[in-house]
Amino acid sequence: MTILRLIPDAEADGLQAGIYAEDIRSLGYVPSHTRAMSLNPEAYLAWEALTGAISSSLGLRRYELVTLAAAQALGSTHCRLAHGKKTLSIMEEAELAAIARDYRHAGLPDDEVAMMDYAVRLSTDPAAMTDEDARQLRDLGFTDRAIADITLAAAARNFFSRALLALNVDLDIPAGLSPDLQAALLEPLPFRAAER
Repeated sequence: MTILRLIPDAEADGLQAGIYAEDIRSLGYVPSHTRAMSLNPEAYLAWEALTGAISSSLGLRRYELVTLAAAQALGSTHCRLAHGKKTLSIMEEAELAAIARDYRHAGLPDDEVAMMDYAVRLSTDPAAMTDEDARQLRDLGFTDRAIADITLAAAARNFFSRALLALNVDLDIPAGLSPDLQAALLEPLPFRAAER
């Protein structure tokens, strides 16, 4: 449990009240991660703008796959569950559960597996990355813009997930996640390295 005093709905004002209102509108409640990160509402809104710019350029499917891979590598239960819920808006539960359990063997095309591998590598050993990591993406047809966006998506997830983990923010289980999907999203944490 975090030592931070998280602002209740009734006490939120200004920018923070607007942030809370948006979560209530879109989710039906204000998650603990929003309460913690919006203690600096300007930074939270900048974060939202950043991830919006990345996801609109990369495309929602690719953005969510990169996010799920980076969150798995980081051991971020918060982001695996929250983005698992978001990903249900663009794919069926069975496909998402297979990807969540082992994306390398979930029937994804080579380019999606490669970008998820890239996100894992960035999240676990970025100092060891070389041009070869990006070249593998280019060889699979990714443009320079897409490679930059994949990198930004994974790096942005590192920022948010690491902050939540460091602050020991309470975990929310989003409504609408079946027990099987919850298990699929959480079972591979922390990331278990597999054959590359």
